[in-house]
Amino acid sequence: MSRKSALLGGLVAAWLGANPAFAADLTMAVRTEPSSIDPHFHVYVPNGATAKHVFDALILAGPRGEQMPGLSDRWKVVADDVWEFHLRQGVRFHDGVAFTADDVAFTLARAPVVPNSPSSYSQYTKQIASVEVVNPETIRIHTKGPAPGLLWDLMQISIIARHAAEGRSTADFNAGRAAIGTGPYRFVSWQPGDRLRMTANPNYWGGVEPWANLTIRPIANDGARVAAMLAGDVDMIEGVPASDRARLLADPKLALWETDAFRIIYIVMDSARDASPGIADAAGKPMDRNPLRDAKVRRAINLAINRPGLIDRLLGGQAHAAGQYIPSDNPGASPTLKPSAYDPDGAKRLLAEAGWADGFSVTMASSNDRFPQDAQVAQAVGQMLARIGIKVNVTPMPASQLFSRGSKLEFSMILSGWVGTGDPASPLTALMATYDPKTGMGPSNRGRWSNAGFDAALGEALRTLDEPKRNALFGRAAEIAVGDMGVIPVYFTINSWATRKGLQYQGRGDEMSLAMGVRVSR
Repeated sequence: MSRKSALLGGLVAAWLGANPAFAADLTMAVRTEPSSIDPHFHVYVPNGATAKHVFDALILAGPRGEQMPGLSDRWKVVADDVWEFHLRQGVRFHDGVAFTADDVAFTLARAPVVPNSPSSYSQYTKQIASVEVVNPETIRIHTKGPAPGLLWDLMQISIIARHAAEGRSTADFNAGRAAIGTGPYRFVSWQPGDRLRMTANPNYWGGVEPWANLTIRPIANDGARVAAMLAGDVDMIEGVPASDRARLLADPKLALWETDAFRIIYIVMDSARDASPGIADAAGKPMDRNPLRDAKVRRAINLAINRPGLIDRLLGGQAHAAGQYIPSDNPGASPTLKPSAYDPDGAKRLLAEAGWADGFSVTMASSNDRFPQDAQVAQAVGQMLARIGIKVNVTPMPASQLFSRGSKLEFSMILSGWVGTGDPASPLTALMATYDPKTGMGPSNRGRWSNAGFDAALGEALRTLDEPKRNALFGRAAEIAVGDMGVIPVYFTINSWATRKGLQYQGRGDEMSLAMGVRVSR
């Protein structure tokens, strides 16, 4: 094992086993419940958070995206296109069956082909050419050329049990029949809209969790979630509303925990079709000419957004304006891209240059239960666009509907969010790469923006092993995307949680609420 792997091994041991086991229950209230217990059904934060309790990955993700040994305790590059992973020994699934390399091979074959996925895990397997089982404790992954981002991808893929999942469907995971993992918690039951129950895995390789019974309750309404916290009905909530932050901070029975997020809030636009849903002229007459296909129009929309206004007035300062798709201090960020200044006059000039001085109307969908103030932010953006002559019919809906309908290309504009892994490849590949289900590129590119220069820069970055060169290529790809406004970056969120006094929470950049991060204060 390399010195780095040994260090990471120590970190994961400390992270997973920081407290001795004791019999206690934990109840967490989350903003949004998972759409499935199937860990490969949908690339979606609530699903990912659920999966991390029940399942493990080969590589675990720390609070700031640190790569830590998981079901693989060490790995090495055998050739430019071959990685070898040694599997942790003595690990068993929740039903007592031993974990082997065959389970990894089965998982990597299944993950990209789960039917009806709103956002497929193919984006994390696209670099894999084949999987070779060397022996029960060793696996080799052959990639399509150099794959420097493979470890980041493997962090996202939960390993499942072949004997429990083969031939079974997403419905079998939801019912618990296939939800057999190696993770710190065992699945007990799921009642959508009510609660998800789990119990601590007494044989977990990383140490037994202090919470004997875990209950996760979805409470979408901010006020109701805060009320549950104040009443002592739950031990922890996520998504502390900006309007209640000062109140909760002042409560001696509570504690707040905050950290900068990896989440980018963005606007995607239909830039591919001449006839687009919800597009009409200034008089409301439907058109077969889509103004969103014009980069000048997309740039005008970007200039019309008052980012500081959104952050100060709606989000209570709990966000940072975005000029690109990862935070500016992350490796791979472009040093030249800054948040666009609010410039409604410049936006009007661009619209006039594009031939839309009289404006047009468009429908913009958003969630109303997923991100802080998501529906309110969408309404505010609609009002900002109205000032430059674009009439926006804002259509909020539950996130589950938004993602499903968005994947069917039912909207001309969508205000949404993406949580990355900390690696620039995550948002660039998912949101802006030319959509291609065969290669796994652009799985969440719901505007079907396509740019050959962007694809070339991103593709080269994904194949480049030299880290400085790779990061420069990611920055170049982002510059191309921002220049063409394929997707409009709006802001990065700040994640927040509240716990009862006596508990502490290790905040995460990926915004996941994990029982493994909740510990008794010392």
